[in-house]
Amino acid sequence: MADPSSYRPKPGEIPDSPGVYRFRDEHRRVIYVGKAKSLRQRLANYFQDLANLHPRTRTMVTTAASVEWTVVSTEVEALQLEYTWIKEFDPRFNVKYRDDKSYPYLAVTMNEEFPRVQVMRGQKRKGVRYFGPYSHAWAIRDTVDLLLRVFPVRTCSTGVFKNAARTGRPCLLGYIGKCSAPCVGRISPEDHGELAEEFCDFMAGRTGTYLRRLEKQMMEAAEEMEYERAARLRDDIEALKKAMEKNAVVLTDATDADLIAVAEDELEAAVQIFHVRGGRVRGQRGWVTDKVEEITTGALVEHALQQLYGDETGDSVPKEVLVPALPDPIEPVQDWLTGRRGSNVSLRIPQRGDKKALMETVQRNAQQALALHKTKRASDLTTRSRALEEIAGALDLDSAPLRIECYDISHLQGEDVVASMVVFEDGLQRKSEYRRFQIKGFAGQDDVRSMHEVITRRFRRYLAEKEKTGEWADGEALTEDDGRPKRFAYPPQLVVVDGGQPQVAAARRALDELGIDDIAVCGLAKRLEEVWLPDEEDPVVLPRTSEGLYMLQRVRDEAHRFAITYQRSKRTKRLRSSPLDDVPGLGETRKQALIKHFGSVKRLRSATVDQIQEVPGIGRKTAETIAVTLAQAAPAAPAVNTATGEIMEEEEPVTTAGSSGEPVSTGAPHERRGQET
Repeated sequence: MADPSSYRPKPGEIPDSPGVYRFRDEHRRVIYVGKAKSLRQRLANYFQDLANLHPRTRTMVTTAASVEWTVVSTEVEALQLEYTWIKEFDPRFNVKYRDDKSYPYLAVTMNEEFPRVQVMRGQKRKGVRYFGPYSHAWAIRDTVDLLLRVFPVRTCSTGVFKNAARTGRPCLLGYIGKCSAPCVGRISPEDHGELAEEFCDFMAGRTGTYLRRLEKQMMEAAEEMEYERAARLRDDIEALKKAMEKNAVVLTDATDADLIAVAEDELEAAVQIFHVRGGRVRGQRGWVTDKVEEITTGALVEHALQQLYGDETGDSVPKEVLVPALPDPIEPVQDWLTGRRGSNVSLRIPQRGDKKALMETVQRNAQQALALHKTKRASDLTTRSRALEEIAGALDLDSAPLRIECYDISHLQGEDVVASMVVFEDGLQRKSEYRRFQIKGFAGQDDVRSMHEVITRRFRRYLAEKEKTGEWADGEALTEDDGRPKRFAYPPQLVVVDGGQPQVAAARRALDELGIDDIAVCGLAKRLEEVWLPDEEDPVVLPRTSEGLYMLQRVRDEAHRFAITYQRSKRTKRLRSSPLDDVPGLGETRKQALIKHFGSVKRLRSATVDQIQEVPGIGRKTAETIAVTLAQAAPAAPAVNTATGEIMEEEEPVTTAGSSGEPVSTGAPHERRGQET
């Protein structure tokens, strides 16, 4: 590990001008490339106290052995040079989107004497018109097959073309009218080139003029009683319309735009791009990247723009690019895009209307792509096994933790304090084992004390179940009468808490007080992704690429989601509570009728029994009950929390959402999943 001060340039050596800098390791490999409006100010940020740096930045500067820079005239030049160097050196600490060369494009080789329509992948070539990208190659072939009857452009390979020219016989497409057969001289190079241009115009979205021209020709043919030709034109029009239907209109003003959305977490980010041409979605693509540097959403967008348009010019760069967050500063990026296109490019965040609605769709695609990526990664048995082994090695466990329980505390400014317990067995979620807790031992906000209470309550129940069933070796059945597992009969091999040293110490203290010494405890601090162990002054830092860290993060995030979903539901119910909730036998319909009649609970409280009885559906006895209940309740008292409901005995688990008790059962599967947060 290098000391950054050993290669730190003297302040006077660094110019105060725009430029691009490169960090190199001891083997002279470039490990990071960055740009700056002021090289002096930017580089000074890297050479400060290591404790103040983000962990990923700290790792980069301690891996590097030297830094060098190149001065440029403008920030736009810096942006272009940064992109060029990232492509050339492939630095390990830069954000790198997964290669998108597997996405197929519809390509027209306009640089050939007889242009060819084909599916192409890989690097783009000069003189070739590209459309897409498409998700699947078969989608391109379906579209081309529909268009060939109208635009019979060559689609055969060079070998097939030369063989047909040698024998003087066209291929099958030439016989059935889906190729103009330039190989045997049925069409001149000039006419075939015009045919290819018309094909490109149609694919570029200029469809209206061409369709109207065909319809006019069809009507003229019919008037001249050339019915076969009119029928042929009619079929051509239907084929073109069918091809157009494959891409629905999403923007009614025939906009040319690219929409970029980003979904991210602490370690990874997914980017989705929709290409809209002529108001229709012409293509879609996406990437997933590891966040190997400290980076904002705006910076992720900037890197995506570099990836998308770094090698593009002209119409390949659209007039409008819609993004979820703007790069900072925006001017150099916008000027760079304008230079690539050759005319003005608008880079902005959509605020309303169809464009904002479409951006929400792109955002959902990005979120699904990230979730799918994580699911595929988590569902692989070999990967899960390696993750558990890495956790066991990092925490010095005797064996891999096949059952992991994670706990998280959630509240809003000290109110509605709740906790969650999620369970992973063999690296997979066990949602039937999830539990929810209400903090009952004290009032107010104290995450450490709350964690101690939750761990105590959970494992007190574990000891009680163990005492009822005996030791595991006795072969006692750890199930209820209906075959379901007992709520807390199974102990975990590892307890994970969301937090750092204080939360870990509280959890360990709770287990020690119960005499449990065979369950490991650790904490995962969200900001720095550090693993904390009891009685250890320094955290365990797992490699960023570690599958073990990924699994711990996934467990922690699920506990946080489950806790905050429960806390929000409690808060919602509390805010909706009313003194009328305490009136026995009074349903929602009659409550609403009372409030509608009197306007407020305050006016209802001051009303007489006779006045209350005037409300439809309220009899004498009910009116008296309402008057007595409201009179007994102090006017200044807070509303009753219907989320807690009837207080149950501590040993009785409650199955209704939002009720009190020891841990709260999660109920039906759709109740357990709740809302993703």
